[in-house]
Amino acid sequence: MAWLVCGRRTKWLVLVFWLVVLVVAAPFAQKLTDEQDNTTSSWVPRSAESTQVLDLAEEFRPESMPMVVVYAREDGPLTAADRERVQEGVAGIKQLRSHSIRGDETRGPAFDKKGDGARAAQVYVPLTMDNDTYNDLPKAVDDVRDRVGGSAGGLDVHITGPAGVNADFAEVFGDLDSTLLLAAGAVVVVALLITYRSPVLLLVPLLSAFVSLYVAQALIYLLAEHAGLTVNGQSAGILTVLVFGAGTDYALLLVARYREELRRHEDRHEAMALALHRAGPAVIASSATVVLSMLVLLTAEMNSTRGLGPVAAIGVAVALLAMLSLFPALLVICGRWLFWPKIPHHGSADPAEKGFWARTGRLVARRPRMTWVLTSVALAALSLGLLQLRAAGVSNDDAFLDKPDSVTGQEVQAKYFPAGSGDPLVVVADRARAKEVARVVAGTEGVDPAGVAVPPGTKPEHDGKVLYEAVLTDPSDSDEAKDTVERVRDAVHAIPDADAKVGGGTATLLDMDKATIHDDKVVIPLVLVVVLLILTVLLRAVVAPLLLIATVILSFSAALGISALVFRHVFDFPGETTDFPLFVFVFLVALGIDYNIFLTTRIREEAGLQGTRPGVVTALAATGAVITSAGLVLAGTFAVLGTIPMVAFVEIGFAVALGVLLDTFIVRSILVTSLFLDAGEKVWWPRKPPTHTPG
Repeated sequence: MAWLVCGRRTKWLVLVFWLVVLVVAAPFAQKLTDEQDNTTSSWVPRSAESTQVLDLAEEFRPESMPMVVVYAREDGPLTAADRERVQEGVAGIKQLRSHSIRGDETRGPAFDKKGDGARAAQVYVPLTMDNDTYNDLPKAVDDVRDRVGGSAGGLDVHITGPAGVNADFAEVFGDLDSTLLLAAGAVVVVALLITYRSPVLLLVPLLSAFVSLYVAQALIYLLAEHAGLTVNGQSAGILTVLVFGAGTDYALLLVARYREELRRHEDRHEAMALALHRAGPAVIASSATVVLSMLVLLTAEMNSTRGLGPVAAIGVAVALLAMLSLFPALLVICGRWLFWPKIPHHGSADPAEKGFWARTGRLVARRPRMTWVLTSVALAALSLGLLQLRAAGVSNDDAFLDKPDSVTGQEVQAKYFPAGSGDPLVVVADRARAKEVARVVAGTEGVDPAGVAVPPGTKPEHDGKVLYEAVLTDPSDSDEAKDTVERVRDAVHAIPDADAKVGGGTATLLDMDKATIHDDKVVIPLVLVVVLLILTVLLRAVVAPLLLIATVILSFSAALGISALVFRHVFDFPGETTDFPLFVFVFLVALGIDYNIFLTTRIREEAGLQGTRPGVVTALAATGAVITSAGLVLAGTFAVLGTIPMVAFVEIGFAVALGVLLDTFIVRSILVTSLFLDAGEKVWWPRKPPTHTPG
């Protein structure tokens, strides 16, 4: 395989193959954004009660999402001119005819008080929802804004409700791919320029990463189009980060080994073949760890989490193929001049033998036991920050870094109207017990008794069932509203033969929280098992994999603890999304174990030449610089998630970047090194230590 990739003639065939693949893939890759499904059903478990209600509700009316226009005058009652403007706005909205806005079904205006004392009014505008119309939500908001105008003359006008909030989400996701691509590309360029100190060499891994991304996007598009794979804005964004981060890591490791072999061999083709032969197993094992860990996400209940698994796995697998074929072929085609101005000539000395990491290894080797004990205690102390973790979900008010108009509108609406009026519960029940169900719902704490009714434009009955809406007294994304959903469900489920089900926006959030708790309990242990098995097969030992798993768990806990403290006391974030710990765990364990794999495979190789303890010091000296560079690149690519103006992305990007840096500078270089030095030959139990020649 190595000679096929870097042979004197076959290297050109590899290049032509990838060029053909790129030409074929590019048109499909560009269609991936249009294939994204960001509707509610792409996130919520299919088995959830809210999803069942969503399916049943389609029989009564088209799947809809309400937009709410809120008018308010803070300094006194609405004037006659204000009321006239409200009526003109309603008349304008009713004239709208688009594939999403159902203007003729507009309801309102409804005032907060009867008579002349009203200070606020709200208008409901139903929108038909499917994947295409979801992506057009920002345009729908603009269309309505054109009819109602903006705040003026003391009258505040806001567009909110689920459609308004989701329009702001859709706007963020719409720019996500281009934003992340540019940011990730810039990070990789800077990091590679610092690492390679060559203005030319950095172009090769960057080009290979771009090719990997396009090919991966094309494959994912075809699976989404023809095999039902769910792709949303979140998974598409993470795909970009993973391909650039993981792909560049593999390139860095291969270049480091290639540089070593160029100093030992005059023929660059022979040097690359040996570099692939020696670095390839570690790169493949690292990639397999990530791919299999991502595929574990298929066991998740959350559609969004389950869909991310294949998307991420495909991205990393394609990156591996490109970095083990296209990338080395390009390096060999271009020759040694790529490394200018620091060209590794045949017979030149290896600077790693006397570098910083060689000195670090010798320093750790003096007192390895004290080193790993003190390091473990320090990381455990940092893990106490987990007590500050609040992964119970983030409300719409807190989801954006900057407060958009839809969130301000929610606050204004809650001031004058029942807080959940823009996003009611949806209850479906058998016709024979429907009135009893409605009475029970209206009498439940947290429900506005006057807000339980069959909504206009809804069929009165379908297949022996009736649909109601119920207005909540608390904001629909609040914990209090979720508690109300629990009470309503308990109450209606207790009615014999009613077959009542409760859905709507709040119920969806509740079901997502429950699914995430389930996923934490299932996915996290499975990922640990997968990683442990791969390490056991790779190292052909039991003790070493167990030590490595323990260090990764400790690193994850410390990263999460530090992140929680920073979120509370520096960024002043109110909390984390429910899936935050799961995503951070999967990415840190799957990606963080890479550096342990790179180090320990080199330790095993060197142990066969000089023994385990001296092999550890040599391996750290040989891999320290490249692993550090790889860690900085990966941390930087995840940090670009902070360019997205949403709290959830900033939190994931910060925590993963921090965890990668901990793995790179503390766990791998100090903790793992000192553990292996202290354990010595015992790390290879139950097999015998690698054979070596003493002295």
